[in-house]
Amino acid sequence: MRPSKDEYFMEIASVVAKRSTCLRIHVGAVIVKNGQILSTGYNGAPHGFEHCLDIGCIREKQHIAHGTRHEICRAVHAEQNAIIQAAIHGVSIEDATIYCTHQPCILCTKMIINSKIKRVVYLNEYPDRSSLDFFKQAGLEVTKMPGGRDELSDIPDQVSDEEKQLSG
Repeated sequence: MRPSKDEYFMEIASVVAKRSTCLRIHVGAVIVKNGQILSTGYNGAPHGFEHCLDIGCIREKQHIAHGTRHEICRAVHAEQNAIIQAAIHGVSIEDATIYCTHQPCILCTKMIINSKIKRVVYLNEYPDRSSLDFFKQAGLEVTKMPGGRDELSDIPDQVSDEEKQLSG
């Protein structure tokens, strides 16, 4: 059966996520306008930095719960990388759709809103749900694709039950 456009671009985002250099979670993002891919991004260390795959995860070493203390992470998020790549190449993403394998965090949400992307499509839920309120307040269309999962259920070895309750 032929996939819908949302399914098609989400599959591409899933392939992009495989390039991630993060030890905890692989996230991919694809920015699309008028059926054309404008930019892609995955989460990983900044340009020229050593990858967490090679030197380890600072967040794991410090026992930082998933979905918290983003400023401690050395990675640039997938959504941020996709927006940055568009900017580097002079590509306008105004009124575009961003396909994310995971619900954007609050930091990425603010970047998406300010970049004037009009629609967000995501597959997997994220511990911090406040981004959904921000998108609603900004008037963005948000679509949760069927078949995703709640990220907290995927990380039982890294986050205690108490931390899960605090994060969600």
